[in-house]
Amino acid sequence: MDAEKLRELLDRVRTGEIGVEAAVQELRWFPGADIGYAHVDHHRALRLGVPEVVLGQSKTAPQIAGIARQLMAAGQNVLVTRLAEDKAAEVCQQLPELDYRPVARVACYQSTPIAERQCRPVAVVTAGTSDMGVAEEALETLRMCGIPAARVFDVGVAGIHRVFGKLEVIASAPAVIVVAGMEGALPSVLAGLIGSPVIAVPTSVGYGVALGGFTALFGMLTACASGVTVVNIDNGFGAAMAVVRIVSTKGASGDGT
Repeated sequence: MDAEKLRELLDRVRTGEIGVEAAVQELRWFPGADIGYAHVDHHRALRLGVPEVVLGQSKTAPQIAGIARQLMAAGQNVLVTRLAEDKAAEVCQQLPELDYRPVARVACYQSTPIAERQCRPVAVVTAGTSDMGVAEEALETLRMCGIPAARVFDVGVAGIHRVFGKLEVIASAPAVIVVAGMEGALPSVLAGLIGSPVIAVPTSVGYGVALGGFTALFGMLTACASGVTVVNIDNGFGAAMAVVRIVSTKGASGDGT
C-alpha cells in the first residue's frame, strides 16, 4: 500500500463509504505478510515511495511466484530482478500476468498505471553494446518507479567522438547512469563534462585482467572527476534506485526546485 492508496482508504472511511471493519479488512496485510519462507514488506511503498522488489537470483520459481502473488494480492506493483529466462518461464506459467523482459532479466506487473514523474528524462549511457543488459535493468527499474529515461548506448571511449553528439541530452538530465566494462573510463569522462550527478555501474565485460568487472570497479572508484558515485558490479537496479532517491529529493520537477 502506497501513500495515495492509504489516503483514498481513509477518505472512504471519513465519508462513510465504507465502515471501520471493512477498512480493517483492506489493511489485513499491512504492514507485511509472513508466508513462511519470506516476510513480504507491504509497508515499503509507504516509507520509500516504491514497493518491495524481488531479487530472483538464488530463489526458486515457486518462491518467486509466491512472493509476487502476495504483492499482487495487496495491490502492489511487482518487479522481479535477476530472473533467468528458464526460471522466468516457470514463474510466468504460474503467474501469466507477469511481463518478462529477457534483455533486462526482469519480470514486472502493474496493478495500476504508473504515474510518470514530472521531471526531465534521466540519461542511461552505455560504453558498449555488451553493457546493454545491465542498462536495461536500470531502465526497467526507472520505468516501474515512474521516472522517464533516455537511452544513450554505445558511446564509449574507444570512439569518444560518439558521445559529443549526445552531450545535450546527457547534460540536461537530472542524473546520469553510466554503464561500462573494460577499464571503466566513461563515467570519469562524462563527470568532467556535465554537472549532473553521475552514477557509475561497472560491468563484468572485458578480457583477462578485466577480472569480471573488478578493473572497471577500481577505475571508477579512483576516477579523476570528483563526485562520481559507484555501485556494485552489474548492479543496474542499484544505480536506478540511487537515481530514484536523487530525483525524489529534487521535488516533482526534478530540477532542484
